[in-house]
Amino acid sequence: MKRIVLTVILALAALSASAQTLVVYYSRTGQNYTSDGIVNLKAGNTAVVAKQIQKLTGADIFQLETVRQYAADYHECTQEAKQELAAGARPALKADIDISKYDTIYLGWPCWWGTYPMCVATFLEAHDWTGKTVIPFTTHEGSGFGSGLRDLKAAIPQATVKNGLSIQGSKVKTAGKQIEAFVKGK
Repeated sequence: MKRIVLTVILALAALSASAQTLVVYYSRTGQNYTSDGIVNLKAGNTAVVAKQIQKLTGADIFQLETVRQYAADYHECTQEAKQELAAGARPALKADIDISKYDTIYLGWPCWWGTYPMCVATFLEAHDWTGKTVIPFTTHEGSGFGSGLRDLKAAIPQATVKNGLSIQGSKVKTAGKQIEAFVKGK
């Protein structure tokens, strides 16, 4: 009996050691639009959510950063994002991460023009998503995910994409309980 219990404990330990979780996100600092108008953020809304998820899960974390910086002015940035979307652009990233050792990936972005920023598409297309579980989250000021979930599922059909978390950016600072419930699956 002791051998069976020990075998089960060792099997569970091996399983938990092999199951790795990663939080990947893109976020914008500086000028952002909120329900209160244009505000200047030291930490982007999506970054705030990503770091809370990382803290709650103990996951590794990786921030997507583009080589070319977007305009500091909010309205100019939105026009750049609109042009990238229309062109199907794939902005170069400063760095990448090997996702092969991760089973579960939380993937976050601000909703831009009704979907994820094109730098997220760059990241998605650079990796093999076979067998991965992707848990999306987004920040927005009224559009929710837009078509982002549908676009994500189409981009990585070999992954299991779970229901996501959508938080209004101007409410991120008070969304701790909502984020915790999301991570716990409630």
